[in-house]
Amino acid sequence: MRHVFLAFAMLSASLTACSFIPNYHRPALPVTNAYPSGPASAAVAGAPAQLAAADLGWRQFFSDPVTGQLIALSLANNRDLRVAALNIEVASAQYGVDRASLFPAIDGTAGLERSATPGDITGLTGTSNIREYSLGIGAVSWELDLFGKIRSTARASFEDFLSDAETRESTQIALIASVDSEYLTWLADRDSLAIAQETAAAQQSSVQLTELEASTGTGTALDVAQAQTTLFSAQASEAQYTRQIAQDMDEIVLLAGAPLPGQLLAQMAAVPGLEAIPPFPVLPAGLPSDLLERRPDIRAAEDTLLADNASIGAARADFFPSITLTANDGTASDHLGGLFGAMSGSWLFEPEISVPIFAGGENLANLDIANTNKKIAIAKYEKSIQSAFHDVADALAGRSTYQAQVSAETDLVGADQDYYDLADMRFKAGVDSYLNVLVARNSLFSAQLSLVSLKLESMQNDVTLYKALGGGWQENSQAN
Repeated sequence: MRHVFLAFAMLSASLTACSFIPNYHRPALPVTNAYPSGPASAAVAGAPAQLAAADLGWRQFFSDPVTGQLIALSLANNRDLRVAALNIEVASAQYGVDRASLFPAIDGTAGLERSATPGDITGLTGTSNIREYSLGIGAVSWELDLFGKIRSTARASFEDFLSDAETRESTQIALIASVDSEYLTWLADRDSLAIAQETAAAQQSSVQLTELEASTGTGTALDVAQAQTTLFSAQASEAQYTRQIAQDMDEIVLLAGAPLPGQLLAQMAAVPGLEAIPPFPVLPAGLPSDLLERRPDIRAAEDTLLADNASIGAARADFFPSITLTANDGTASDHLGGLFGAMSGSWLFEPEISVPIFAGGENLANLDIANTNKKIAIAKYEKSIQSAFHDVADALAGRSTYQAQVSAETDLVGADQDYYDLADMRFKAGVDSYLNVLVARNSLFSAQLSLVSLKLESMQNDVTLYKALGGGWQENSQAN
C-alpha cells in the first residue's frame, strides 16, 4: 500500500455524507403586515425621498457637511465598531477551523526510537538494544463525515459568521444615528444656553430698574425680589446648559473615537443652531415584511436561528456510528543511511469504527439542548421583528405629530412674546404691577426652551425612523 493517501482521496470523494439538519422554514411574521393608521399617521411635508431608507446612503440622508465629517470620523475610529469588525474575523476563522475537519490532516514526521529490553524478558542471553529511524507522512484519526456531523458544525459556524457580519452593520447604523443625535443635542443645548443668557441679561436690566424704582419710592422691595427670581432662574439655566454642552462634546468625542480636528471644531462653532440643519428626506415606510430583508439586526437573528438549526443536525449525527482512519507511509531503518535503501518502506492503515451503545443519555440530552436552543432562537428572531415594528410604528406616529406640535409651540412662543412685551409696557407706564411682567417673562422663557426641545425631538425622531427602517449601513445611495 504505497499510495495510501491516494486511496484516502478516492475514499473521501466516493463517500457522500447525508445530513440530519432539519429543513428550515422561516417563522411566520409575528406582527400584522401593515403599520397602524390613524390621525398620527397623516402624511407630512418635507424633502422627497426617492429610495427606501435601506437604499438611501447616510451621506444623502445627513446632508449637513459637519454631520458628515463627524460620522466619517466615527466610522474610522469608533472602538465598538472596530470590535464588531474583529468579531467577524474571529467567526470567519472559526468557520475555517470547523470546515478543515472535513479533510485529513497530513503531517510530515521524522523520528528516532531507542529502547533496551532485558534478556530475561526477550529470552535472549543479553539486553536487546533497538534503534529505529523513521521518516514519512501520515494522517491521524481522520473522521469520515458519513452522517454530516462535521458539515453541520461547519454550517453552524458559517451562519454565526453571517450573524456577526450583520451585527457589524447593525452596530454601524446605531453608531451613525447616535453621532447625529448627539450633535443635534449639542446644537439644541447651545440654543437653550443662548435663550438663558438673553433672559438673564434682560432680567439683569429689570432688577436694576426695579431697584432704582424702589429707591425712589415708585417701586417696592417685592418688585425687586420678583425680578431677582427670574434672574436667578435664568442664571441657573446658564450653568446647566453650559455643563450639558461640555458633556455633549465629550460624548461626541467618545463616539468619534478620536480627538476632533481643529478645523472641524471651528466649523461646529460656526453653526448658528438647529435651524441651520437641512431638513431630512421624508422616508417611505414600506411594509413590515420589508424589515426582514432591510434590518441587519433581524437578519442577524435569523442567521443565529439557522446556526442553531444546523446544530440539531450535528446532535442527531451523534446517534450514528463514526469512522476514523489513521494512516502513514514512509521508510524505517535501524541506521540513518538505510532510510532510503531498498526494502525500507513502511506503511500503516488503521480504520476504526465507533458505534454508540450507551452514553447515560448524553446524546439525548445534547439533542434536547439543540432543539431548545432553536426554540429560543425563534423567540429572539420573532422579538427582533416585533421590536423593529414597534420602532417604525412609533417613529411614524411621531413624524406628523411632532411637526404639528412644533408649529403650535412656535405660535405659543409668539403669543408669550406679545404677552411679555405688553406686560412690560404696562408696568413701565405704571398701569400694572411687576407681577404681570414676571409671569409673562417666565412663561416666555419656558416656551422658548420647550420649542428648542421639541425641535430636537422632532429631528431625532426622523433619525430614529431612518435607523428603524434599516438605513445607514452604506455610505452612498444605491438604486435597487
